[in-house]
Amino acid sequence: MTQTDMMRRIPAVFMRGGTSKGLILHVHDLPLQREQWDPLFLALMGSPDVHGRQLNGMGGGVSSLSKICVVGPSTRSDADIDYTFAQVMVDEMRVDYSGNCGNMSSAIGPFAVDEKLVQADDGDALVRIHNTNTGKVIHAVFPVTNGRARVGGELEIPGVSGKGASVQLTFLDPGGATTGRLLPTGQAAQILEVPGLGGIRVSMVDAANACVFVDARDLGLSGTELPAAINGCPDLLGKLNNIRIHASLAMGITSNLEQARAKRVVPFVGFVSPPQAATTLSGATTNAGDIDLTVRMISSGQPHMALQLTVSLCLAAAAGIKGTVVNTVARPSTDGSLRIGMPSGILTAGADVECVNLNWNVRRGYFYRTARRLFDGHVYPAE
Repeated sequence: MTQTDMMRRIPAVFMRGGTSKGLILHVHDLPLQREQWDPLFLALMGSPDVHGRQLNGMGGGVSSLSKICVVGPSTRSDADIDYTFAQVMVDEMRVDYSGNCGNMSSAIGPFAVDEKLVQADDGDALVRIHNTNTGKVIHAVFPVTNGRARVGGELEIPGVSGKGASVQLTFLDPGGATTGRLLPTGQAAQILEVPGLGGIRVSMVDAANACVFVDARDLGLSGTELPAAINGCPDLLGKLNNIRIHASLAMGITSNLEQARAKRVVPFVGFVSPPQAATTLSGATTNAGDIDLTVRMISSGQPHMALQLTVSLCLAAAAGIKGTVVNTVARPSTDGSLRIGMPSGILTAGADVECVNLNWNVRRGYFYRTARRLFDGHVYPAE
């Protein structure tokens, strides 16, 4: 395929991974010059869109539907493939590569098998994925039938209608994925000075992706607010964004406020509260006895309808670290698992956390998702 053809139409697969959807592209179908990726990805998604709908592209108007994954041969001996995640902003002319998407990660293994990038026998297949955004390795285990990833199964995940085959994702040594340190400031919790808000107690934890967590009560919230209510409160979104910006500086992700404002993906920001009954987006009720923690997160400036998978792993890690905001409000766990109440229902994640010589470490984090190929063919950038 010539460079001209490459810019006119690109082979692509459109997949759901967990509670996200996005385009998955082969690296060999993209321009060799990485600086050409951003304008291409923006055109494919239909960004920026002042109307916030991305009708002129493949995006869906919210962060969880404006994603692109690039897959190619591995550059590491301990992985089978390389995977680069691109978060395409809906209303800005910008693509962010600073973090990984755990939900879309669940689609990468099945994609690799179906595209014959990895050979797999029938039964449970293991695909070792090197995420280039974080430099971390993810193991995906899922069933294969007749040489293709099985779609049908019995796993039902909150936020997705129907059931599917289980994809087990294990993040190896996920600590320091963004900053190089599990606790970037060296503290499990601390007072963060935020102009206009004063000092607020936060925990800044970096496992799978960097996050900053706040106690809902310190924001005057119950913790069970649904995304529409959060979205209808610009003052609250402004406070959370200010916390995120100043946490970015404190964690060493950025060096000045301008950079922190521009880097909208990491750190993720959200508020946590003890296990409590809450109404979900479907109108159902989650019971306090069925969860260990209540969480509401923001994604690229918007309230998340469910929960980012990397954030769920980070929450499980934070819950195991004594003294964090999460650890303080969560129900104690004996096996490292954490049942998280979020807007779409209950999500379970786990982390093996240990403290050796006063140093905290996460050996692995894990959770289960489903994935499904929705379409394959060609995508056409806007001219």
